[in-house]
Amino acid sequence: MGLNLGNLMKQVQNVQKKASEAQARLASMELIGESANGGVKVTMDGQGKFKSIKLSAEVINPENPSAVDTDTIEMLEDVISAAINDATQKASKEMESTMKNVTGGMKIPGLNF
Repeated sequence: MGLNLGNLMKQVQNVQKKASEAQARLASMELIGESANGGVKVTMDGQGKFKSIKLSAEVINPENPSAVDTDTIEMLEDVISAAINDATQKASKEMESTMKNVTGGMKIPGLNF
């Protein structure tokens, strides 16, 4: 019983194409998580990558939300977003380094690192 290398390569290419298409679909998604009171909303893509955060004045100053100006809200959203993006980049670099050690630098279809 002979191994049909051409057929096997075609199957691998089909799996790679499907994995690439799935990654693209996930990257284009927008998923929103909310705190119980709705005062914090976080948006991520389907790959778990952070996109944005929105804060309400009520969550910043529950006793006097009208005392919170929009500049303060935007500044908090910006510094929180920057911290999340920094942590995400560090985690990605760590994952890439760890996975390269595991795979010996070999690219494995469907594993993007």
